[in-house]
Amino acid sequence: MFHALADGTRRDIVRRCLEGESSVSRLADAYPMSFAAVQKHVAVLERAGLVTKERHGREQIVRTDIASVRAARDAVELLERAWRGRIERMADLLNEVPDPSDDTFPKEQ
Repeated sequence: MFHALADGTRRDIVRRCLEGESSVSRLADAYPMSFAAVQKHVAVLERAGLVTKERHGREQIVRTDIASVRAARDAVELLERAWRGRIERMADLLNEVPDPSDDTFPKEQ
């Protein structure tokens, strides 16, 4: 899932499809790349479970899987909380280190 969302074009495809379903050809019109390249991006998103693709006649309709996007958001928020906690603990430890310019700092002899 993170690999699929690592690419800006794929994140944009997910965003566009959150606003409403879209055909692969309509998506391809929005990017300065080939139709085949957009199809490959959609395939990566589909394998990750972030979008579904359904054939309607000659068109392939792409829809964002809301539950998967929410799961990705929740995973990122969990990682963010963990890293923020680590950064706060590191800041606390650094604040405990004595300042060498302080007169109470032990001097070398």
